[in-house]
Amino acid sequence: MSAAPTPGDLFDVKKVRRLIELMKEHDLSELDLKQADNRVRIRRGGDVVTSSAPVPQTARPAAGPAAEPVAKESASDARMLVIKSPMVGTFYRASGPDAAMFVKVGDRIGPEKTCCIVEAMKVFNEIPAGVSGQVVAILVENGAPVEFGQPLIKVDPEG
Repeated sequence: MSAAPTPGDLFDVKKVRRLIELMKEHDLSELDLKQADNRVRIRRGGDVVTSSAPVPQTARPAAGPAAEPVAKESASDARMLVIKSPMVGTFYRASGPDAAMFVKVGDRIGPEKTCCIVEAMKVFNEIPAGVSGQVVAILVENGAPVEFGQPLIKVDPEG
């Protein structure tokens, strides 16, 4: 069985990238395509990129504990906003090994600010903050695997 995509394959990375470009060009917020038993749904705005086909995961060593463990939730923790991973993938703090980090602890960010990249199926998805405030913690190590809904960055909206 060949791993190469077939000519009409929805999961060909070049085709997925072209679909994303078309969505941006025509200001579409969602695209949902089906081919046989496979389906791809792409949503803009930090939402999930999903498919009904199983996504193979490679075994990776555990990244270790979060950067800042939380012992007790205080009043200040209750007001904190958390940027969560919109998909399963690999977390990156910069666009490349020699590039500057998107955000650092202490940075002020707005909703449109790209705060990280989550790579899934060889597609590098820029994750917008979606919130405004001051970054108080990066909860995931660079290059670590992340799950859907996993907290990535903690933001103080009043900071």
